[in-house]
Amino acid sequence: MTETARASLARPLIAGVVTALVGFTSTFAVVLTGLRAVGATPAQAASGLLAITLVVGVGCIVLAGRYRIPITVAWSTPGVALLAATGAVDGGWPAVVGGFLVCAALILCTALFPPLGALIARIPPSIAQAMLAGVLLPLCVAPFVGLVDDPWGVAPVLIVWLVASRLLPRWAVPLAFVAAIAVVAVELTRTGVTADAASLLPRLEFTASELTVGAVIGIALPLFVVTMASQNVPGVAVMRSLGYTVPWRPAMLVTGLGSAAAATFGGHAMNLGAISAAIAAGPDSHPDPKKRWVAGVSAGGTYLVLGALSAAFATIVLLAPAGVIPAVAGVALFGAFGSAVQQAIDDPGERVPAVVTFLVAASGIAVFGVSAAFWALLAGLVVRSVLHVGRRRAA
Repeated sequence: MTETARASLARPLIAGVVTALVGFTSTFAVVLTGLRAVGATPAQAASGLLAITLVVGVGCIVLAGRYRIPITVAWSTPGVALLAATGAVDGGWPAVVGGFLVCAALILCTALFPPLGALIARIPPSIAQAMLAGVLLPLCVAPFVGLVDDPWGVAPVLIVWLVASRLLPRWAVPLAFVAAIAVVAVELTRTGVTADAASLLPRLEFTASELTVGAVIGIALPLFVVTMASQNVPGVAVMRSLGYTVPWRPAMLVTGLGSAAAATFGGHAMNLGAISAAIAAGPDSHPDPKKRWVAGVSAGGTYLVLGALSAAFATIVLLAPAGVIPAVAGVALFGAFGSAVQQAIDDPGERVPAVVTFLVAASGIAVFGVSAAFWALLAGLVVRSVLHVGRRRAA
C-alpha cells in the first residue's frame, strides 16, 4: 500500500473512531440512568450498556461493510431518556425486558410489513417531538437542581461543558464527562472508598422476560415510536442529504435483530445513527464519497472496544456523588430537547395539541400502571383530532 493510500485510508478510519467516541461518551450516562430508573440493578444496567454497545458495533460493521456506504447505527438516546422518565413498571425489571423484546419485534415488523412503517409516519411529527420534549424536560432540569444541591460537584461539569461548547462543540459532552471523572477521583480520595476490581470486568447478565400490559403499552410502544420518529427517520434524511440511500429493509432487520439480541441482557433498542451519520458520512471523513464506508466499519470496531471498557464506565457512574452524573446526562440531552421543542411548536396549527402532549409527558403521571409517554401521545392525538374536525366542519 502506498503512502498516499495509507493517508487516504486514515481519514475515514479516524472519522469512525471519532464517531464512536462521541456517540458513546456523550450519552452512555443517559443509558445507565434510564436502565436504573426502570428497575435494573447496577450489574443489570452495566450488562445492558455492554449488550447494546456490542450490537451497535456489530451493526455498524455489517451494514457499512455489506453495502459499502457509511451507515452507522446507535442506541436510542431518546428511547433511554424515555425510560428515565417512565420509572418502575408493574412486573419489575423482567417486564421491562419484555417491553424491550416487543419493541425489537415491532422494529422487525417495520422491515417485514411496510404498512407498519407507514402507520408510524402518519403520527404528526409535532406530536412525536412534543412527547419526546416532555420526557426530556426533567432530565434537562437535573443539572440545575444538582448545582443547588451539590455546587462543588456539579459546577465543574457545567463550567467545562460551557467552555467546551464554545471552543470544541463536538467534544463538549465528552469533556464534561472527563470533568465528572475528576470530581469522582477527588471524592474517592477524600472518602477513601475504592472500586471493586471485579466490577471493572464486563459481564452480561441474562434476564428472563415477562410480558405485562403496562410494560407493552407504557414502554414498548413509546420506545418504538420515539426510536422510529426521532432516530430512524432523521437518520435516513441525514444520509440522503449527504448523497446516500439507506437500504431501509436490511437496516431495520439488522437493528431489530440487534435490539432483540441485546434485550435479554438489558439493552433497550438500537437504530440508525443521525448525528453520528453526519460525522462518518460527511466530507470530513473523506473527499471521495465512495470511500467513506470505511468510517462505518471503523466506528463499529471502536464500539466493540468501548464495550470491553463499559463496565469501568458503569463503575465510575456508580461511585459518582449524587447529582454529578445526572448533570452529564442532562447537558448531553440539551440539543435533543431544543430540537424537539422547536419541531413541536414550529407549525402554529399544530401548537395546541403539541403543548398538551408536552405537558402530559412532562407531568410524569402513570395511570393503570401505564407511563405518561403513552398518555401524552394519546392526549395529543385526541386533541388534534377534535380541533381538526371542528375546523373542517366550520369550513
